[in-house]
Amino acid sequence: MVHAAPVSGRTAGTRARHPRTPDIFDTRAHLVARWAGPFAIGLVYGYWAAANRRSGGPITVGNLVFGFVTAVVFTLLMAGVLTLASRLPRELHAFLWFLFTGAAFGFLYDQSGQSVLLTIGLSLAFGVAVGLICFYWVYTHEDAKGRRID
Repeated sequence: MVHAAPVSGRTAGTRARHPRTPDIFDTRAHLVARWAGPFAIGLVYGYWAAANRRSGGPITVGNLVFGFVTAVVFTLLMAGVLTLASRLPRELHAFLWFLFTGAAFGFLYDQSGQSVLLTIGLSLAFGVAVGLICFYWVYTHEDAKGRRID
């Protein structure tokens, strides 16, 4: 009989199929990136919300304050979602991203002055799409017992 031998001393478990990439950054770099990423996205989001609100008019102090407050709130919410979502089971993980992206899109779209029904409909559609994609991604990156394999 022919038996398969383990390759390079590894067992045939999930780590042999999915090796981890080397981590070249230290803990401090990861800590800075955990806040720098959401902050950069928050700045873009705040600028976008302020630009939608002024509708091409002049830039005012109130508009700048609105943009910066929006950026700070978005950054804190996104950092919270990134921290909390990875600790939840896949259904709640996807539902949290559905809520966050739907609300973020709805707030941004509402600043343009469109109707409330259109804003709600598009927010739900966008949130459902993101939630389904997130559920699929988490589902395909778990083993049979629900543990993350990446």
